[in-house]
Amino acid sequence: MFPERLKKLREEAGITQTALAKILQTSQPSYQNWEKGTRNPSRETLKKIAEFFNVSTDFLLGNSDIKTPTNNLDFDKVKESLKNSLGFTGEREVPEEELEEMARAFIEHFSNVD
Repeated sequence: MFPERLKKLREEAGITQTALAKILQTSQPSYQNWEKGTRNPSRETLKKIAEFFNVSTDFLLGNSDIKTPTNNLDFDKVKESLKNSLGFTGEREVPEEELEEMARAFIEHFSNVD
């Protein structure tokens, strides 16, 4: 998923691989390997890519179809609110992975509301 999204974002921006590699302070062959899917960028570089294209790292990695956490919905705040709200129900403690999935669904739903 990452290679396809990276290439699509680059092409939509009208930037060459060489130009983007320079912006990200890496070599063109290294960048080309990311688009081919034969190598992955470091976590730090992944953040730079996300910042450059104004998308989330979750979007880049295919964990979300939401390009950016829009409408001021902060993922960590939503997750914490869900955790606190679910705590009042007296139900079992919700696993972290489940909380994250609920937060993503919440943000996706409310980001698509006009």
